[in-house]
Amino acid sequence: QVQLIESGGDSVQAGGSLRLSCVASGYTYSMGWFRQAPGKEREGVAHLYSSSSTQYADAVKGRFTISKDNAKETLYLQMNSLKPEDTAVYYCAARLRYNGVWTDVGNFPYWGQGTQVTVSS
Repeated sequence: QVQLIESGGDSVQAGGSLRLSCVASGYTYSMGWFRQAPGKEREGVAHLYSSSSTQYADAVKGRFTISKDNAKETLYLQMNSLKPEDTAVYYCAARLRYNGVWTDVGNFPYWGQGTQVTVSS
C-alpha cells in the first residue's frame, strides 16, 4: 500500500511561484502530479520514474519541475511563472509497476487528497 499526502497549495498572483509537496510512504515505480480544473477532466502535469527520468505536459514545460527527495520520501512540484490557467486542484499519484502511459489517470491506483492552487491575474 502507498499513502500520499499533498501540501503546498495556495493562492498566488500570475507570475508567482509555488512548491507542492507529496509525502509518499512505501515503494513506488513512478509518481506523477495531475491537476483538475473546474468542469475539466483530470490531466497529467509531470511524471517521475524511479530512475529519475521525467516527463512534462506541454503546457508546463520550462515552468514546472518535478523532483523527489528519497531520504524524505517526498515528491515535489516546483511551479514558476504561474498563469491563471494553472488554477486547479493538484494531486500526486503513484503506481507500483509500468502499466501504460503516464498521462492516463487510470494507470495510477494511488492518489493523494489534492491541494488547491489558485492563480489570479
